Amino acid sequence: MSTDELWKLHEEVGFQLTQKLQAERTKLEQWLRQLEGADTHPGRSRRPYPPVPPKYRNPENPMQIWSGRGKPPRWLGPQIQAGRQLDDFLIDKTRRH
Repeated sequence: MSTDELWKLHEEVGFQLTQKLQAERTKLEQWLRQLEGADTHPGRSRRPYPPVPPKYRNPENPMQIWSGRGKPPRWLGPQIQAGRQLDDFLIDKTRRH
């Protein structure tokens, strides 16, 4: 093949690759839009959950509180390992508003 023929082939391959990449990108963007708009339960919305008051307080830093739900906070682990009980951190219910 001559240099001109090779160059034309190079340009054709580049053009074809660009077309295929653009088509693939369009398909992926369409798929992403479908995923963003997809609802796992169409017509149903999550019920509103009431706020959960704090149940436990860090005695070393009273600003650190925990409702008792979810993953325990970092301040609680070392205290429990040191032999304290979870009930030791209960917030006095009479002082709660």
